[in-house]
Amino acid sequence: MFEFLVTTSKGLDELLAQEISALCPQLSVKTKPGQVLFSGEIEQAYKICLWSRLANRVLLKVAEGHVDSAEDVYQITSSVNWTSHFSVDSTFVVDFIGASHCINNSQFGALKIKDAVVDQFNVLFESRPSVSKIAPDIRLQGRMWSDKLTVYLDLSGQSLHQRHYRTKTGLAPVKEHIACAMLVRSGWANNKTVPLLDPMCGAGTIAIEAALMAANIAPALKRQNWGFNRWLQHDATLWQSLLTDAESQIIESDTVICASDIDHGVVSIAKENADAAGVFSAIQFNTIDACKVTPVKGQSAGYIVSNPPYGERLSEITALLPVFQAWGANLKEHFKGWNLSLLTSNRDLLRSMKMFAHKEYKLMNGKLECQLVNFALDEKNCITREVSLSNNDFANRLAKNLKRLNKWLKTENTNCYRIYDADLPEYNVAIDRYGDWLVVQEYSAPKDVPAAKAKRRLHEVIVALPQCVDVPSEQIVMKVRTQQKGKSQYEKVSQKQKTLEVFENGAKFKLNLTDYLDTGLFLDHRLTRQLVQQRVKDKDVLNLFAYTGSVSVHAAIGKAKSVTTVDMSNTYIDWAKENFALNNLKGPYEFIQADCLTWLERHNNKYDFIFIDPPSFSNSKRMDTTWDVQRDHVALLSNAVTCLRPGGEIMFSNNLRQFKLDEEGLGKLGLSIENITQKTLPEDFKRNPKIHGCWVLTLNV
Repeated sequence: MFEFLVTTSKGLDELLAQEISALCPQLSVKTKPGQVLFSGEIEQAYKICLWSRLANRVLLKVAEGHVDSAEDVYQITSSVNWTSHFSVDSTFVVDFIGASHCINNSQFGALKIKDAVVDQFNVLFESRPSVSKIAPDIRLQGRMWSDKLTVYLDLSGQSLHQRHYRTKTGLAPVKEHIACAMLVRSGWANNKTVPLLDPMCGAGTIAIEAALMAANIAPALKRQNWGFNRWLQHDATLWQSLLTDAESQIIESDTVICASDIDHGVVSIAKENADAAGVFSAIQFNTIDACKVTPVKGQSAGYIVSNPPYGERLSEITALLPVFQAWGANLKEHFKGWNLSLLTSNRDLLRSMKMFAHKEYKLMNGKLECQLVNFALDEKNCITREVSLSNNDFANRLAKNLKRLNKWLKTENTNCYRIYDADLPEYNVAIDRYGDWLVVQEYSAPKDVPAAKAKRRLHEVIVALPQCVDVPSEQIVMKVRTQQKGKSQYEKVSQKQKTLEVFENGAKFKLNLTDYLDTGLFLDHRLTRQLVQQRVKDKDVLNLFAYTGSVSVHAAIGKAKSVTTVDMSNTYIDWAKENFALNNLKGPYEFIQADCLTWLERHNNKYDFIFIDPPSFSNSKRMDTTWDVQRDHVALLSNAVTCLRPGGEIMFSNNLRQFKLDEEGLGKLGLSIENITQKTLPEDFKRNPKIHGCWVLTLNV
């Protein structure tokens, strides 16, 4: 009689216990999270290895003991007669799980077990087995729980979920044992003669596992490499008899199993995997949008089981919410009487389908916490519920904003402007329009607002926007607005490279709506740029912290004598050059990549007009020191004054809301001060008067 531990993903232990009891009715099992334990014979362990669709590993206990010190791990392991389990010419590896007060590092725990094993072989044979992490003959596992260590021999070798038919996978594939759990929890596994459909099949795992179930094919029947192949107590005759018996139990199945996906390449991968699993002919594959799938005429109602995209990123959620809405509408229209089971880590996505869940199960898909949600497509769930915006506070406020802005826009010469800026605290986003695109920036939710509630409000915004603003969901870009520090101010947040040309008061600008937190144009400085353009004719202009050079473009359009553009980022300097080319601006225009602070300290040229719009704070590695606009603005402006001709102007701006200009310090520099903040606030930013501050500082003659 041996003691065994069978592992699985958390949330599946009860299902695994039921499966083991069905395979081996004579066993008495008990469960722990992600584990099933029992005492039995090696035949039962072999049977679970061969037939379990839900297990990860089958472990044979070889030692157990109390641990007060690291030396106890060594002694417990040494108590095993390892020569009865494998030979000196075998390779092995040790895995270690858990920790205690004396073993707080899994590598250290594994090392103590390994040392005990090899020392025993050295004493007996003056030779030792080799450690191999790649395809070892024997895999051992130490599991520490509180102060108790249990040492196991892994009979499965590789995890049992690896059926070895998946030659390729799509994005975020579901593991094979999770797919089986979905089929069991959905109810289909107990009713395998009715149709099964996966309309977002990806690599085809769910359909393939269903086909193996329907044909009663043992999931590990074709597996060649096992943890017990080189185990000295392996009963090869018994194992072969179990294989022969499993082959005799395969049946012909006429169950209709359909798998489809919108991506032709992914469907091709699913077909290859099904062929490798030997069930290609049992599955009907198709390339079609899930929102357009309908049952085959004359087909009886069955089960839809799928692992749709979760939308882990905001940009993905923007695209997925309308997809789930359309999918829900299609299911209600065409699949009445069917059962629906969906795996998700984003429950709110499923809520957009406007259906009532029948049952929900928590489980882990890899390291991702997920829910399997079951729906019955009955009369109640097949009622189409129109999404009305008439009672939606956000939609109502947005409509008022648009009505007000439409009058103002008739007098403006731009196609990029703000339409909403956290007007309602519970909808904490800013929304900017750029031509036919929207950029939605989610501000970090206040600490007293639950994350789930903030997420739901954001989803309401995403759902309402296409209808309110008449912009398709695929042209809505989502971002999270957090404080940017140091190098992160310049780092990409995406790689989509969605560029767009916009216009503003006679200028054109190239924007990137996706790859950076900012798009390339600060909309709150629209009037500021106009003022610059009006003040710089025949003047030498310096633009510091220039970003993508939008102020420089307006200065050049305003017929400045010369324009010098300085920024720390090569990316932004190149971007500024592109903006000049876009406006066909050629002349005495200089572009300099440098740390603006150190560059200005060493610079000797003179200018008539200097524009300075620095960040609030920076600790970038590209700078020689940290920068704090409140602390350092006088020193910065002091250096700027040395480059300013008598009577020249500095237009100084920043967006630190608590900023206070040191008027006394600037007065000592010979500067007169005019606060022009109100003159620089565009109509679309007036409800947020602290969006920036702006001053004109004139060097007294």
